This record gives sequence, structure tokens and C-alpha cells, in this order.
Amino acid sequence: MKTSKPATQQATLAVSDKVFQEVYDSPASLPGKYKWVTKDEDVRRIEKLLGMPAGTIGAPLWVSGDAKTCSSCSREINWLDIVSSALGEVHSREMIARVILGQQKFVNVEAPRAIAGLQCFKCKNKIASLRSFKCHNWAYAKPALVKVLQEMEAKK
Repeated sequence: MKTSKPATQQATLAVSDKVFQEVYDSPASLPGKYKWVTKDEDVRRIEKLLGMPAGTIGAPLWVSGDAKTCSSCSREINWLDIVSSALGEVHSREMIARVILGQQKFVNVEAPRAIAGLQCFKCKNKIASLRSFKCHNWAYAKPALVKVLQEMEAKK
């Protein structure tokens, strides 16, 4: 008898600074074979896309995945691809700016597979290897980890 897995629903939780820091600092918080930081040159391009003054984004913009480069043009995949793919279709400039620069901390507990809808900023090729991203107030974590951390914090 064949059983099917229940559909995974995205779950993004607002969390305390302490819980966020525990997740953010965890080496296991980013899934995938590779973990890297978006190049400064591409961070400046993101600022232009969002209409921000140069130098606004100062914190590292992390990504992880099973491949670091576009399979078509070999450009390094990073937050520039995420932002350019999301603009207009999924999120507004203001919403993306709030995610990158805001103060509220968020942890996404969706089991990250490839991030849907991504395409290369340079050649528009579909990107299926990027698994997660994080910045100073956004990270991924396994649901069980977040639950444990929240319970520990509540007991203090």
C-alpha cells in the first residue's frame, strides 16, 4: 500500500531575538551542500532594484543550496536572484526591504526544498538548486528546533 506524505505548508513565525539568534547561529540552520554570502557587488544591485541608497544593506545576506552557480551562465546564485525573481510577481519592494532591514525577527519552518519561482538575474534560467536564505532578521529552521527553543525561553 502506497502512502502519501501530507503537503508541507509554509510557516513563518515571529520569534524573540533570543530564539532567532539561536537559530541564526546554528550551523544546521541552512540546508544544502553549500553555504555562502552574497557578493557586495550584488548587494549594491539589490539596493538599486529596491530603490535604496547605496550602502543601506550592511548585514551579510546568506544563501545555501546544492549548487552555487547558474547551470546556464555560471553566475554565482545569491540574494540578487531571489529579490529580482520576487519583485512584482510575489512581493513589493517595500515588503522585501522590511525583510532585509526590519527589526522583527522571523524564522521560516517550512522544510526547504528548492525555493520556487527563482530565475537567474543574468540569463533568466530557472534555478532549482537554491534551498534557503537568511539575513539579520530572517532564517530557516527545522520546526522541532524552534519549538524546543521557544519552550526553553518560556521556562526562564
